[in-house]
Amino acid sequence: MRVEEIEVTIDRQGQVVVAVRGIKGAACLALTKALEQALGGQILQREMTAEALESPSTGVEDANHLEIGKPGL
Repeated sequence: MRVEEIEVTIDRQGQVVVAVRGIKGAACLALTKALEQALGGQILQREMTAEALESPSTGVEDANHLEIGKPGL
C-alpha cells in the first residue's frame, strides 16, 4: 500500500513549507492548489523533484516542497 501525505510546517515568522510525498507527476500540484490558495496563494519558491516529472505508474516516491508566505519575512 502506497502512503500519500502532505506535511505542512509553519515557522515563527509565518513562513509555510509544504512537502508532498507519495504523489506522482503533476497530481501533487492539483492536490495542494486549494491549500496554497487558503494560505494566501503567493508562492515564493517551488521545488519539483525528478520524481514529480515521472509517470504516476512508476512507483517511485516523490517529494515536492514549496514555500508560501510574504517576501522578506
